Amino acid sequence: MRIVVPIKQVPDLVEELELSSDGTDVDREFLKFVVNEFDDHALEEALLVKEASDAEVVVVGFDEPDIDQALYTAIAKGADRAVKITGAGEGAIDSHARAAVLADWLAGQDADLVLTGVQAADDLDGQLVPLLAARMGLPHASVVVSVDAKEGVARVRQEFSGGASADLEVRLPAVFGVQASRQPPRYASITRIRQVMQAGGIEEAAAAPASGGPALTVRRLYPPEQTGHAEMLEGSPADVADRIIELVRAKGLLNN
Repeated sequence: MRIVVPIKQVPDLVEELELSSDGTDVDREFLKFVVNEFDDHALEEALLVKEASDAEVVVVGFDEPDIDQALYTAIAKGADRAVKITGAGEGAIDSHARAAVLADWLAGQDADLVLTGVQAADDLDGQLVPLLAARMGLPHASVVVSVDAKEGVARVRQEFSGGASADLEVRLPAVFGVQASRQPPRYASITRIRQVMQAGGIEEAAAAPASGGPALTVRRLYPPEQTGHAEMLEGSPADVADRIIELVRAKGLLNN
């Protein structure tokens, strides 16, 4: 059984985001990128299936910032192959175009199962899973928290709002959007990642020209508006205490 795990690089939200000069994207030159959190869980779930069934795990990513590091890390964690798709364009690649390119590449991969993150922080025009499944004509399920695949059938647990869940049985091939793996994503040591990097092993595949269909066009982004500011209290402890009481009373939180 072959499991393909598409991963995506997203801006690290811990970093301060700066807009590009035309205001239509974030400034990617000095921005730090990390693997989409949900994709990391999808990889972990794929590795768990591999350990239970001796499957092959193939990780694929677009030629985006820091993708090589992410692919090497995936191999260090236990993936068998890593593929980088080149020529899909620069900057943000919308979900429709991403699904089109991935569907074209997957057509020649004989994949039994596609596991990817249920969503990404920068999804603007739809989640990848249903778009990819529709293009490939495959069944799909999202918000998956457990996958057990063997003998042409996958049994998955899908979560719903309110703490409800359902166990589904889906014939393979299929596409699943993973929200959480059965255990925390495993750690790959720096030493192991460096060993993988020295050995090489990232394959490259050129993106075929593909129309992603209707998608959003970003006309302008704006930073959040400042609605207030912090007041730094100075003076003696007694003065600061009096000022705090004054502010609390002004908010109507004290009656005397």
